[in-house]
Amino acid sequence: MKLRDLGEFGLIERIERAARRSRAASRIRSPRGLVVGIGDDGAVLRPPAGEDWVVTTDALVEGVHFRWSTQSARCVGRRALVANLSDLAAMGARPLGFVFALAAPPDLEIRTLDGLLAGLLEEADTHGCPLIGGNLSRARQTSVTITAQGSVQRGCALLRSAARPGDRIFVTGTLGGVALEVARAAAGRGRVRGVPIPRLRAGRALARMPGVGACIDISDGLLADLDQVLDRSGCSAELDLASVPRPPRFEAACRRLGVDPIGLATRGGEDYELLFTLRRRTQPGALGPARRSAASGPRGSSGAPGPAVAALSRRLGVAVTEIGKVVRKVVKRDARRRKAAGWRHF
Repeated sequence: MKLRDLGEFGLIERIERAARRSRAASRIRSPRGLVVGIGDDGAVLRPPAGEDWVVTTDALVEGVHFRWSTQSARCVGRRALVANLSDLAAMGARPLGFVFALAAPPDLEIRTLDGLLAGLLEEADTHGCPLIGGNLSRARQTSVTITAQGSVQRGCALLRSAARPGDRIFVTGTLGGVALEVARAAAGRGRVRGVPIPRLRAGRALARMPGVGACIDISDGLLADLDQVLDRSGCSAELDLASVPRPPRFEAACRRLGVDPIGLATRGGEDYELLFTLRRRTQPGALGPARRSAASGPRGSSGAPGPAVAALSRRLGVAVTEIGKVVRKVVKRDARRRKAAGWRHF
């Protein structure tokens, strides 16, 4: 069966039924800010007291961000919502709900739609972000556009523009794993199956911590996204690229594929980890125990995380790695500005 066989209203009913069966839908009338979900011309949301709204949108386009030949529909659906949840994490926000706009050809198989929807709702259930509305349109290729809403304590949103010279630069998790899968798939050696974890807990913890500078999620590649932070903050950076955290056996897999491990880890993109900066010095007593040690302690001489980094990792609920520091920007007259390599749409 194809979309044309189901029809527009049948498709809407199918999506609505699936959304209402999801665990996240049970929060629609909870005090988390969502008042009315699917069923009207628009969703109704109520800002929690003392919090600011955070809104983000992302589109996944067939042939640009995914190919049905190398990814399952469920994987595409999961990754579509993760991209938005990761943006909320980078702002220090917690999710409240999302709307889903689908554009697809009439001959798209219903089983493909069901897989896509199952992936979306799986991530929605995992992270407490219910589907609250959307739109349907006919198109030559499939695209999934999501707008997610969240909230953050008033005045505490994490920003790209808050890095300062002297800040230490950290990343969560590991980088390059998804890019490696994409490279393998492009070479005909497998499919893309990995789905990153949006670092919502880490983002919310950072938003509550004094001494945090800038934050961004790594979607277009470490170097490209760090470049965004440095541009907005008017700074430069010194990086130790060898310290960039990579998945186990990553180097060996890259060698078998004939790609540069450091290049893939720093330019590949779609990691959806957080890159953030911490002030090097803070006022004594301004931080809790974990934050104080993270701001002042060194890495272990063996290359393993020292006590400071280990404490910060526990605080954020994910391993973190220090990869460099923010420095003052040096402007050379008549020098051409060079952008860091990474994903670019245009």
